[in-house]
Amino acid sequence: MRAGFPGFPEEGIQFFRALAKNNKRDWFQPRKHIYEQQVKQPMRDLVAAVNAAMTDFAPGHVTDPDKAIYRIYRDTRFSKDKTPYKDHIAAHFPWRWSGRHDGAGYYFAISHKEVAVGGGVYMPTPEILLALRNHIASQHAQLRKLTAVPAVRKLLGELQGDRLSRVPKGFAADHPAADLLRLKYFVLYVVLPPELATTKALFREIVKRFQAMAPVIDFLNTPLAPAKKKIDARELLL
Repeated sequence: MRAGFPGFPEEGIQFFRALAKNNKRDWFQPRKHIYEQQVKQPMRDLVAAVNAAMTDFAPGHVTDPDKAIYRIYRDTRFSKDKTPYKDHIAAHFPWRWSGRHDGAGYYFAISHKEVAVGGGVYMPTPEILLALRNHIASQHAQLRKLTAVPAVRKLLGELQGDRLSRVPKGFAADHPAADLLRLKYFVLYVVLPPELATTKALFREIVKRFQAMAPVIDFLNTPLAPAKKKIDARELLL
């Protein structure tokens, strides 16, 4: 595996512990420099390291670190919870040929509470969900085979997603893929201990799971673009 990442500084994780108890602007603003130096910059470095590793197995997902990293500011417009900041930092690696949330991608998040690693299609539009269901209806045996791979089961568990109470319209109630067709979204997701965040093993554990799920991500993206092009992985790092 390529050169990795030394882990987040303890000051960065401590920042989130303190933020969880003081989630307000007048606390955050005087300490924003701590967030920038001890959280966001290490996250940029980690995303860059993950990008370099992904050129070997998912070059179409290599993403500029500043575009991959989510903002710390919460969207509170439609939420009863008006706390202004997230208590974690996360990154998303979308598919090059889809919009940021219009295809299957890779994701990880770091906080004082946990390290989360996952991937898939989350909350797709109706059009994308229908395309996925049609693909799964005809290729469900392949999807089951991919998600049953021992490395996937061991490192990520089973395919997850909220489910409809019955098979959606347009598909037979006794369809052999009924359990998969009832899913509203399709993700692989695992939570790891928070202590991992400050160690060099963090990079290894993220990449190991991304690599294991890559065939599943590719399967989910298959029906979501009219054509896929071969790309030079080196081009994506420019």
